[in-house]
Amino acid sequence: MHFVEVILPLSLAKTFTYSVSEAEYHYIKKGMRLAVPFGKSKIYTALVIDIHQNKPTLYDAKEIHQILDEKPIVTEIQIAHWQWIASYYMCAIGDVYRGAMPSALLLESETLISQKTTTFVDESQLTDDEYLVFQALQLQSSLKIHEIIAILNKKNIFPVIQKMIDKNILVLQEEMQESYKPKLVRYLKLHSKYDSNQGLSELLETLKNANKQKEIVMAYFQLSASEKKPITVKKLVDAAGSTSAIVKALIDKEIFEDYLLQEDRVNFTGKTKEEQLQLSVVQNKAFEEINNSFIEKEVCLLHGVTSSGKTEIYIKLIEGYLHEGKQVLYLLPEIALTTQLVGRLRAYFGNKVAVFHSKYNNNERVEVWNQVLNNSVKAQIVIGARSALFLPFGNLGFIIVDEEHEQTFKQVDPAPRYHARDAAIVLANFHKAKVLLGSATPSIETYFNAKSEKYGLVEITERYGKVMMPDIKLVDLKDKYFRKQMKGHFSDVLIDEITAAVSLGEQVILFQNRRGYSPLLECMTCGHVPQCQQCDVSLTYHKHRNQLRCHYCGYSIAKPTHCHSCSSVDLTTKGFGTEQIQQELVTLFPDSKVGRMDQDTTRGKYGFEKIIDGFKNREFDILVGTQMLAKGLDFDNVSLVGIMNADNMLYHPDFRAFERSFQMMMQVSGRSGRSEKQGKVIIQTYNPDHNTIQQVASNNYAGMYKEQLYDRQIYKYPPYFRIIKLTLKQRDFDKLKEGAMWLYQVMSQNLDMPVLGPEEPGINRIRNEYIRTIIIKIPQNSSIGGTKKTIQKMLNSFDAVAQFRAIRVSINVDFY
Repeated sequence: MHFVEVILPLSLAKTFTYSVSEAEYHYIKKGMRLAVPFGKSKIYTALVIDIHQNKPTLYDAKEIHQILDEKPIVTEIQIAHWQWIASYYMCAIGDVYRGAMPSALLLESETLISQKTTTFVDESQLTDDEYLVFQALQLQSSLKIHEIIAILNKKNIFPVIQKMIDKNILVLQEEMQESYKPKLVRYLKLHSKYDSNQGLSELLETLKNANKQKEIVMAYFQLSASEKKPITVKKLVDAAGSTSAIVKALIDKEIFEDYLLQEDRVNFTGKTKEEQLQLSVVQNKAFEEINNSFIEKEVCLLHGVTSSGKTEIYIKLIEGYLHEGKQVLYLLPEIALTTQLVGRLRAYFGNKVAVFHSKYNNNERVEVWNQVLNNSVKAQIVIGARSALFLPFGNLGFIIVDEEHEQTFKQVDPAPRYHARDAAIVLANFHKAKVLLGSATPSIETYFNAKSEKYGLVEITERYGKVMMPDIKLVDLKDKYFRKQMKGHFSDVLIDEITAAVSLGEQVILFQNRRGYSPLLECMTCGHVPQCQQCDVSLTYHKHRNQLRCHYCGYSIAKPTHCHSCSSVDLTTKGFGTEQIQQELVTLFPDSKVGRMDQDTTRGKYGFEKIIDGFKNREFDILVGTQMLAKGLDFDNVSLVGIMNADNMLYHPDFRAFERSFQMMMQVSGRSGRSEKQGKVIIQTYNPDHNTIQQVASNNYAGMYKEQLYDRQIYKYPPYFRIIKLTLKQRDFDKLKEGAMWLYQVMSQNLDMPVLGPEEPGINRIRNEYIRTIIIKIPQNSSIGGTKKTIQKMLNSFDAVAQFRAIRVSINVDFY
């Protein structure tokens, strides 16, 4: 007997065994995909992780359906790394597999329903619903389940389908669908009969009266003279300012011939820079220190102030690894950043740079996956957000984690809830590669590791080209409101500074970490605030859509004209978001162009590009945005940064609130004055004497680090303790309360460490599910693996209790 061990893309912790024939047994290798039956009638794409001859004891092994790959598309190192992620972050291996693979490589069975051709159907015998389905099948050969749901406009359609199957009208067919299609591009060439000089004069004679067609032919000659490569239909139409209909007419006349070529979707055109990158003295010193630290240590932290030229050092290091023929992975926290960086890296490395993140569509992601797998020249350097970690590297030499302090490196939902920085260090370890963490404001854990000599540490304290650090000014909002020196949410100081900067033709960035117009709408008569129906939060007012929206589940209603509770019409908004700041700016500075960058304005694949390029090309004078603006973007004409309200970050119920606020404010400030002139930063706050705000004003990272470390030790937080957070969710409030209490008691009795909870979080209901959290703090000296095993055992016994089975528990390890 021959068997394969596979993982399925489902949230299942175990692997499954299927039987294969002897021929298949010798053909299949680890890392290939198979289509396998699972459950009653579903077919899934499974991944082979082992081939063996041990018959499963608990069930009969089913046979596989088909083999989907000719050679492995997942490497053995990847499988090992995924298994590490599953065990460390306490999630199912199936979750990791589903999260890691581009979804186009995970074919799922789309249940297709078609009409049986052999039977005669008496239409008068059909019910209304059955008739609608029957009619639809007269128009197309088969329907998918979701299409029938749409036709009948109801969710539960299975009884209808079942009846029609019983009446012998319909048949089901499970069908695998390959969703990746190579992109074909249409090119044009001149018909061969016009190749000679005589042919050309004939051609011009033919087109004597057809002016538009003549224009296109002339444009074709111009293009083929200036460019020595084939010409696409699109390019020709653009160049001639014409339409594809006229090109079609020329093809019909047999003047042009068209042909199709398969083409990579993500292509780079442009020259690579010939000259060598020149590092400054300071940069060069840092470059050498990093290389020295790599002799002994696997990981090095580069702590350089904002605008100290970290990217150039990265480029220099990458050059070295490329010379050794290694692959390089460059991780960034935010898709918005990849946009800018890709341009900078491609200027040096040309077509060796590939990009991988979730705004790319399926086909593009599969392309990059295959390029990395085949160690193609096009993907020697991969830039991406956290998901790029899962690519099939064969020869990885170097990983850069830029802005390593960012919380976006930690995936929150769905599982695997991994931290890309930590997972990257483990991945590098598998590949015997080196890791460089870069940040102007490193996270306390990383800095702690560097200080305790687990990682190397290299520091740069001055900006590139000796540019001064920005001058930071604090504005006391209490005082300004008291003296009536505020216009809307702007203090007189900020207005004066914006006016000065704009009049000099410089640009301004304003930071407000809330999107929408205002976070709540309140009735002035009875105090009622409209809430989301499914979550315990007030609805955020979005003015340009004139609606109230829930930022947790997307529920929205039109803005009410009167109070839902007491029918008073006296409604007012409280608090402010980016949209409101943008509107105030328009009235305060009518001559300036104001842009806004937040989740509402950056929808779509090129959303970020449009805004960032627009701002770089000076189409906007003032840019308002949320924390997307805070990270690593490089604008050379920004001389002023305003932080609208520094306090709303400080008072989050989170042990990292002060660290995060410091990082966020330092990063935003770092966007100011990046070329010759010293930049300015205005921070508006109700609490100018707060330690953290003072530390930002004096650029005192060390002070913030010491103070936070002291607190962390007393209150048992990372880096002294590891935190595991369990979140329990259930629609029934009482059941959840009882289950959470049961789990907490079992844990606090069996674990010799602090267990806190069960706590009702600030937002205790999302999408109609109530939430409770339990936090386990694991001291540095106790075995983390052993503790996790114990926790897992308790969760298994929790799951075995019948009345708690409906409670969903999600585990967040190293809860950041």
